[in-house]
Amino acid sequence: MPEPSAADRQPLPPPAMAARISKEDINLLPLGSWEGPVVVVQRVDDLEPALARLTSADLLGFDTETRPAFRKGQSFPPSLLQLATADEVFLFQLRHVGLPGALLRLLGDPAVVKAGVGLDFDLKSLQDLRPFQPRGFVDLARVARQKGIRNNGLRGLAAAVCGIRISKSARTTNWANDLLTPQQIRYAATDAWIGRELFLRLDSLPDRPRD
Repeated sequence: MPEPSAADRQPLPPPAMAARISKEDINLLPLGSWEGPVVVVQRVDDLEPALARLTSADLLGFDTETRPAFRKGQSFPPSLLQLATADEVFLFQLRHVGLPGALLRLLGDPAVVKAGVGLDFDLKSLQDLRPFQPRGFVDLARVARQKGIRNNGLRGLAAAVCGIRISKSARTTNWANDLLTPQQIRYAATDAWIGRELFLRLDSLPDRPRD
């Protein structure tokens, strides 16, 4: 199926900017997802062109996905690293491409903002694969609190700030599979894209007055 052009993509609705939105109200919102191009980086040969496009950006949406553990004491390394520019989303399958030096330099570049939610877990998981010093990361939950928004998860922030509901139906699927399903690709790309969109929306809001 051909990807829609930038002109064909539907813009997000005007910001909702609710201080807090309930799960029940989130479920009433229109479903939103990334509809643009997605690049799945599965081969080392694909790294260079992907990183060339990413390093030209000054703001990226960021997220990771990890195979879920269903037994006590079981854990898995991160399977996927997602980075979103304004025009496309890149999904790095880490079991195939690892964390090469060029990608670590991007994650450690303070001049490139990487925006996401729950960064402590994501970054610790990546550092367990290969040590590096993360720089330029912005935790959107912390920014939202400064703006007076009390939702702190990605789904709640997307609803409160952007007025959309993002699907979490693929969250517990097996991200370690060699071949990702279209549903997984859309889910992973949306999580990275909405991080970038949230940063832009939150950055335009004034901080909450101090008591």
